[in-house]
Amino acid sequence: MAGFLTASLLATLIAGTLNGLRINSAPFRCWYYRILKRIVGIRVVVHGQPTKAKPHLVVSNHISYFDIVALGSLIAGDFIAKADIAKWPVFGIMAKAGRSVFIDRKRSATSNARDQIQERLDDGDTLIMFPESTSGDGTHMKPFKSALFTVAERHVTDRSGVKGSIVVQPVSIAYTRLNGLPIGVGWRPFVAWYGDMEMVAHLWHISKLGTLTVEIMFHPPVTLAQFANRKALAAHCDRVVRQGMAGLLAGRVAA
Repeated sequence: MAGFLTASLLATLIAGTLNGLRINSAPFRCWYYRILKRIVGIRVVVHGQPTKAKPHLVVSNHISYFDIVALGSLIAGDFIAKADIAKWPVFGIMAKAGRSVFIDRKRSATSNARDQIQERLDDGDTLIMFPESTSGDGTHMKPFKSALFTVAERHVTDRSGVKGSIVVQPVSIAYTRLNGLPIGVGWRPFVAWYGDMEMVAHLWHISKLGTLTVEIMFHPPVTLAQFANRKALAAHCDRVVRQGMAGLLAGRVAA
């Protein structure tokens, strides 16, 4: 755990400096997450391909803070997080240095958050969001909150100056193996971080278990223009991600 904290604090200082100099810190953060995977013992198995569209929105189920490490090691993007994370000691500072966009999810996005989101999209940035609005137990996924898909209603302008809908890519995450052995239903809650679990105690426990295998499935990207409304888009992403997670846990992954 000491290695995790040391690397994270150093990365926070570097990312914060790059942000202050108005240098895009996303590639550095992606590299940092790849280093962090080795430190904490995470093996990532990827199915499918991340979209190359710029900008785009990634929507994924949420199981643990390790989701951020796993996704961050594959996608050079900024996370959309709930507002109270900004107030957390240490981790709040790290999230700010990571250019997270903080949203008050009880009142949907604030005007400030909406402005930040549009600014990131105008800059061609990738945004990563967990629409469950909380983390699950590793077996069951909570419904996606359609209100959070207001991000998908933002317009982006391509190089030719034509405005269009932002590309949305659904992603499924599942923790499938521990030290190479399948993680059964009974062990998944020990790997997941949810409810009233203390983060430091959970991290300390996980760090002693061994190597975790995280499987990530990238589904075909879509846009809001393909659906009747935001709720229909949210329902589609919920269904695709839910089916993908179930398939990963069951070891049934389409070739």
